Amino acid sequence: MRLGQWIGFLALIISLYILWRIRQVLLLAFTAVVLATALNQLVKRLEQRGIHRGIGIALTITSVLIALAVLVALIVPPFFEQLPALTEGVPRGLDRFRAWFETLRSRIPGQADDEISIFTQLTQQLPDFISRVFGNFYDLFTYSVEIILNLLLVLVVTIMLLANPSAYRQVFLLLFPKFYHQRIDKILLECEIALSGWLVGILFNMTVITVLSGLGLWLLGIPLPLANASLAGLLTFIPNLGPTLSVVPPAALALLGAPWKVGAVVGLYIVIQQIESNVLTPLVMKHQVSLLPAITLLAQVAFSIFFGFMGLLLALPLLVVAQVCLKEVLVEDVMSHWESNEADQDS
Repeated sequence: MRLGQWIGFLALIISLYILWRIRQVLLLAFTAVVLATALNQLVKRLEQRGIHRGIGIALTITSVLIALAVLVALIVPPFFEQLPALTEGVPRGLDRFRAWFETLRSRIPGQADDEISIFTQLTQQLPDFISRVFGNFYDLFTYSVEIILNLLLVLVVTIMLLANPSAYRQVFLLLFPKFYHQRIDKILLECEIALSGWLVGILFNMTVITVLSGLGLWLLGIPLPLANASLAGLLTFIPNLGPTLSVVPPAALALLGAPWKVGAVVGLYIVIQQIESNVLTPLVMKHQVSLLPAITLLAQVAFSIFFGFMGLLLALPLLVVAQVCLKEVLVEDVMSHWESNEADQDS
């Protein structure tokens, strides 16, 4: 290798190292881009109705902050009010649940005996697990200052992007050769359309799941149905893992009452997820980039390993953008030219 090639290779390694060191900042910047893309659609609609862009941005940001404040007020305080009752009542509920299963075990001989014995051992371990979970919740809130600062940073960057998106778009284009600017601009437009469509679909799913969960929990008589339903809707943003986490709070609250309600809550959430997977997703898929379930799951695992919780939270929008970029750049711009070159050589 020549000296220039060695310098270029060394510069690439240093650049990759710097990007890795600031990966959390890049994820926060990407979060701001996703939010700005979504909010920009609302601002454009306000502009079409004759409202000045600056006023439209202020109205949109204010509305979003009010909605977030309402959600936090609905979810966080009720769970903290129930926390003492949960820490004392859940172990007692598990004891009643285990006693009920022991009675069932004595009445069902044969092969089911081993399965019930395994379940009994699991219920004996659950109180310690729940105590650790609640302890982790307290540990989570010790980092509240860092979380708030990150949220403020995302909010400020989002407002800046909304204020003058074309300027930031032009700066991004400068990272590429001039002859490729028009193509990159088209790819950015495709990414914006894909992200907007995905956000429309996920917001629709979150709304429907919130309504169905709230109605079902209210009919079952589970405490805090509105808070649990709101939490279930929010966790829909994280596929696969989110629905599993959302069933834990209402199931724990169900243990404070009748043990059979735990099974009813789990059954309710399974039915809702089946509706979401088999009915809602096909209905809104025409507005989304089609993502294969296995690829989605693997992307979540990979992003969470490399980038932590932020990677897990942003796995889907990252995957949406990556899929568009791979299709436009790798397939259209690279592989299609290989095929045309091979055809020219054969002729």
